[in-house]
Amino acid sequence: MVKHTTHLVWDWNGTLLDDISAVIGATNAAFAEIGLEPITLARYQELYCVPIPRFYERLMGRLPTDAEWVVMDEAFHRHYTERRVACALAEGVEELLLEWQSRGRSQSLLSMYGHEQLLPVVRGYGIERHFIRIDGRTGPSGGSKAAHMTRHVAALGGVASDRVVVIGDAVDDAVAAAHVGARAVLYTGGSHSRASLEQAGVPVVDTLEEAVVAAEWLTG
Repeated sequence: MVKHTTHLVWDWNGTLLDDISAVIGATNAAFAEIGLEPITLARYQELYCVPIPRFYERLMGRLPTDAEWVVMDEAFHRHYTERRVACALAEGVEELLLEWQSRGRSQSLLSMYGHEQLLPVVRGYGIERHFIRIDGRTGPSGGSKAAHMTRHVAALGGVASDRVVVIGDAVDDAVAAAHVGARAVLYTGGSHSRASLEQAGVPVVDTLEEAVVAAEWLTG
């Protein structure tokens, strides 16, 4: 692998997969199970953060108890799985991935979606062949991507971290990129508002096509 070329690490939920409607629906279904009021998309994007219990604290005015967290987390994933099947890839994803690959550039996918669930889902959308590596979350849900990013980049082999650009929809993607000495571009189509993303101090874009252009600019 050529070290001087840009390597893209794509996020999945809210980035390659346009699933924010499923996320909001599943979140509200989880809230209903413990008696919380539903949340709007705008409110979700304003308050969303990781670790997820902190996000719930912003909504509830307190951290959820351990018992509440177990119920909410299980309910969210159950309802999300039901809703995810109706979600499509973000606009232009297949063309972007194919074009990047056809130019001899490498790309991989790192998600906080559970690894065992992620692989068949990505395969089902017909884009698995474009990635040199696909990693999902291992271990408990709700945390940061930083440690997962460390393992992911180390496993790429021959890719210098300063040539890596992470493309995602959450401030945590930028935090994870910085954790390994990589760069990041954040996309407004998912979990955060533009104002929230701009606090990360990295380029913020409205389309994935713009994200790819910004990634190349960042690595010269």
